Amino acid sequence: MLAYQFPGQGAQSTGFLHRLPQHPVVHATLDEASQVLSGQMLTLDTPDALRSTVAVQIGLLVAGVAMVRVLADAGLTPDISAGLSVGAYAAAVSCGALEFADALRMVRKRAELMEAAYPAGYGLAAISGLTEHQLENLAAEQTKEGLPPVYIGNVNAPRQIVMAGADAALVALIERALASGARKATRLAVSVPSHCELLADAADQLTEYARDVPFHTPSGIYVGNRRGRALYSAEAIRDDLVTNMRYTVRWFDALTVMLEMGAKVLVEAPPGQVLTDIVRENWPETIAIATSSIAPNQWVATVLRRLAADER
Repeated sequence: MLAYQFPGQGAQSTGFLHRLPQHPVVHATLDEASQVLSGQMLTLDTPDALRSTVAVQIGLLVAGVAMVRVLADAGLTPDISAGLSVGAYAAAVSCGALEFADALRMVRKRAELMEAAYPAGYGLAAISGLTEHQLENLAAEQTKEGLPPVYIGNVNAPRQIVMAGADAALVALIERALASGARKATRLAVSVPSHCELLADAADQLTEYARDVPFHTPSGIYVGNRRGRALYSAEAIRDDLVTNMRYTVRWFDALTVMLEMGAKVLVEAPPGQVLTDIVRENWPETIAIATSSIAPNQWVATVLRRLAADER
């Protein structure tokens, strides 16, 4: 089975949209997005633009859908789609649950709400080497000492956790985590406290905004963020998308479900390869491909070759 995985904010890099394949469907995707949002998509990956949550999230959606369309042009469609955080919107487009134009408008609204709620002073930190339970205890210790609360944002792997909160609290937690045996602890290039109760009001507003957005029964399997399980109805996918900024992303659970359902070849949309690295580290026998690490004109050939190898 072929599965697609779509990265979230933090994967972006300067020029990532310019590194997409020179392919007619990519040009059409960029043009469609530019028309829907009345802006030039290829201005979203400059160093200045990438300081904006809005630009980053829209750019990630565009890159993900561009990959889907390049592979679809060669007859490749995924059996399973899943995306981390904002990547879930590209996953919803990939499985046919949401039209690209509607996803663009929703992502723009989502990012605007997140940025307006916390324009500065907040963000995310990635901690490797400690468990979710250990980090919950460290965060609770800090709160007792008078620092603002820090939340579990993403569980990407059993010992690869992303924390969300105020800058000062994250700096203190990084020091505390390293002193407690963390292998690595760094800030991410994200300026909002994603996937925690700090964004409850923003999630409520997005829920209201999306009430009339048409969703469809997916043609493929969609695996959600909030509970890390397969979702089969339009309304379940709508709920997962509009609320995922408020709840912990259970990415490791989502990956586990994908593999248990039979995913054998996992292809990660650009940019970056964080999700591919998680698969390779935890399931080394699984074929995991990051398109960003392949020459753009070799995406199709590489995926076809790895699918053929899996069938032998």
